[in-house]
Amino acid sequence: MAIEQMAMPQLGESVTEGTISKWLVSPGDQVNKYDPIAEVMTDKVNAEVPSSFTGTITELVGEEGQTLAVGEIICKIETEETETEETPKREEEQNTPSDTDANRQGKDQSNKARYSPAVLRLAGEHGIQLEEVEGTGAGGRITRKDIQKIIDSGMKQKSEAPAPAAVQTTQQAPKQQQKQAPAPALSAGDIEIPVTGVRKAIAANMHKSKTEIPHAWTMMEVDVTNMTAYRNSIKDSFKQKEGFNLTFFAFFVKAAAQALKEFPQMNSMWAGDKIVQKKDINISIAVATEDSLFVPVIKHADEKTIKGIAREITDLAKKVRNGKLTAEDMQGGTFTVNNTGSFGSVQSMGIINHPQAAILQVESIVKRPVVMNNGMIAVRDMVNLCLSLDHRVLDGLVCGRFLGRVKEILENIDEHTSVY
Repeated sequence: MAIEQMAMPQLGESVTEGTISKWLVSPGDQVNKYDPIAEVMTDKVNAEVPSSFTGTITELVGEEGQTLAVGEIICKIETEETETEETPKREEEQNTPSDTDANRQGKDQSNKARYSPAVLRLAGEHGIQLEEVEGTGAGGRITRKDIQKIIDSGMKQKSEAPAPAAVQTTQQAPKQQQKQAPAPALSAGDIEIPVTGVRKAIAANMHKSKTEIPHAWTMMEVDVTNMTAYRNSIKDSFKQKEGFNLTFFAFFVKAAAQALKEFPQMNSMWAGDKIVQKKDINISIAVATEDSLFVPVIKHADEKTIKGIAREITDLAKKVRNGKLTAEDMQGGTFTVNNTGSFGSVQSMGIINHPQAAILQVESIVKRPVVMNNGMIAVRDMVNLCLSLDHRVLDGLVCGRFLGRVKEILENIDEHTSVY
């Protein structure tokens, strides 16, 4: 018999850690390879993690609610041992932090410089220089257990300096911002709500966005009177024919996708020493439940009609509310359009969906008196479009032109526009 270790898998591009939201097995359970053993939360979505082995669960290393880096051990499984599997396993177990430099250089070190917030915090608090630590995670990644082992053994690094400033700038907030605020005093009737699951993932992503991304903001008001009249005139026949609603939001997503095609700089991401301009236009949309927020993705939105986008909005919203959203549904977003107007907002500043460079907030369509070109006052259907941008990637000129183009597209939608 052999004891195999199951590691936290990478459940999507740029995903570096996951939170165990629910174990589906217990110690002593028999599992087959590919059987689901846990639900893991990554980037606001629950995904089932399959077993990599056939055998018996001997230990659940990770606890429910615990966040682990990709490559960290989550459980152990007892399997039937074979000679072909035993040799490389024993060699791997012998690779401890006491290996020689020559042995270290022979290992995969591709993830050596990728640190989770927990690793950075622990290393900074205890004066541990991460470049001198041997990582036991996938690709040489340093895990919290590696740091904790150094702390528990009483070993200190030669220098008490914190982690390099460049790492702090791109991967964590300053140390004083990482410290938890003292818990407020409780009064009679106060309720403590544990931060777990989706809310913890949202908090981590929003904190990362606000501490890493220098946000800037701009807004334009758009006259959508003709668009509103057109949509209202066809919505009933569309619903009867297609079986789903033709929402205003579908028109806004289509306009944003078309403008992104014309202003590809907006479809970019910050990557440290370079900016990555994405070829595919994949629109992330925010879908809220009573206590959570999910951001599924409409892939290749620029290639879809208004009808096709409306169908995807409906299908993705149903998946969210029925708990059927998958990791694939959440991956690949390059720009976010958020329908804040659905709950009555008329002006808001969105937090950018990291690592994207911008988010467009579509506010409520409201009737307002407007001075027309001929000097007359008329009641028009108006909407505010609010754009938050990453000022490392984008400047006001291109954002103003992009937003102006979205405005132009929307103001020219009328009865001659096809939704098919």
